Amino acid sequence: MVAVIFLGAFVDDKCYLLYMAKFKGRSVKLNKPFRTPGRSKKFGVYVRNKATGKVNVVRFGDPNLSIKRNNPVRQRMFFARFRPILAKVRGQKSLSPAFWSIRAWRKGSKL
Repeated sequence: MVAVIFLGAFVDDKCYLLYMAKFKGRSVKLNKPFRTPGRSKKFGVYVRNKATGKVNVVRFGDPNLSIKRNNPVRQRMFFARFRPILAKVRGQKSLSPAFWSIRAWRKGSKL
């Protein structure tokens, strides 16, 4: 049985979704940042670990600060601080909070 659905397909009664995964028994969207109210960080994102195949939660951002990414001077200073941190990350970059913080500062990113 093969049937195509939105963002995925059913093959041999198993659902293969491109952007969805199971995390602790519930379906979650991968690589899409979300707010984490009541947590220690401002944002979180579900990321699939390529080495193990498991889905991890990466939390990033100070809940008490706003990023003010529309100010070009602040943006340059932030990138100057965080790019060296991201360069030191070994392995899969998307498992690092620095990776997602940099993506949040880009123009046009949805948070």
